Amino acid sequence: EEDFGVQGEYPTHPDLLDWLATEFVRSGWNVKEMHRLIVMSATYRQSAAASAERRHLDPENRLLSRGARFRLRPQEIRDQALFVSGLITERLGGASVFPYQPPGLWSEITSLKLQPEWFLTVDYKQDHGPLLYRRSVYTFWKRSVPPPNMTVFDAETREVCVVRRQNSNTPLQAMNLLNDVTYVEAARHLAHRMLSEGGESAETRIDCGLNLIISRNASSAEQKILRSGLSRQLEDYHRYPDAAKQLLASGESGIPGNHDPVELAAWTQIALLMLNLDEAITRN
Repeated sequence: EEDFGVQGEYPTHPDLLDWLATEFVRSGWNVKEMHRLIVMSATYRQSAAASAERRHLDPENRLLSRGARFRLRPQEIRDQALFVSGLITERLGGASVFPYQPPGLWSEITSLKLQPEWFLTVDYKQDHGPLLYRRSVYTFWKRSVPPPNMTVFDAETREVCVVRRQNSNTPLQAMNLLNDVTYVEAARHLAHRMLSEGGESAETRIDCGLNLIISRNASSAEQKILRSGLSRQLEDYHRYPDAAKQLLASGESGIPGNHDPVELAAWTQIALLMLNLDEAITRN
C-alpha cells in the first residue's frame, strides 16, 4: 500500500482479483457478503503451520499456500479474555463506556484551563457493573489520551488515518497481560471456570482452561510445567494468604464461587499464564 502507481508491483493473483470484483458486483456491492466470502474460504482458513517442502517452494507465501500468522488486534485480545472468563457483556448497541484505566491519566494530559466549560471529558469517570465488560468496540476513545491497554498493543491513536496497523513485540505487552486489572480479573473468573467445569484433577482443569482459550489440550510437557507452577503458587499463597486475598480483590466483579482463596489465587496465576501465551494472542 505504500508503493502504488507505475513503480508498484503487479498483483500476484490477477484472476482471483477479477473474480472477487465480479462477485462484489453480483452481490449488489454487499460489503458484508464479501467479507463472509473471504473469511469462509479454504484459503483464509488455512493453518499457519507448513511443511518444510512448502516453505521451500513458497518461502514468502506468495502462492497463499498457508495461513497468515499475526498477533490479534488489541480489542480482540481484551474481548477474548472477557469472553473465556464469562465476564463479557454481549448486549449490542448503546453508548460508549468507560472501562478500567489508570487513575489521573486524563488530568495529566488535559488541562482544565485549555478546555471550554461544556467539555465534559477532562476527568475520566469510570463505569461500573456490566458496563465495565462491554466489548472493546464500545470503549470511549479520547484521541489525545487513547486507552493505554490498547496503545501498548499498537492501536492507532486515531489522530490520522492509517492503512495498515504496525505490530510490535515488547516486554510491556506481557507486563500488561500479567498485571492489568482487566486481565487479572478475567483470569480470576477463568480460574473459577477451570475449578468448576474442569473436573477434580489438575490435569483436567489445565486442559479445560487451554480448551477455552486456544481450543486444545495441553501436551505432556505443558502439563508438567503448569502443574509445577501450580504447586509453587499453592505453596507461596499458603505461606502468604494475605497476598492471595489481595490478588483476588482486583476488579469490581467480586470473587466467584465458594472456592478456597489460596486455591483460587493459585489457579488465577495459572490462568494469567495461559492468557499470556503467544498462542493465545496470535492468529495461527
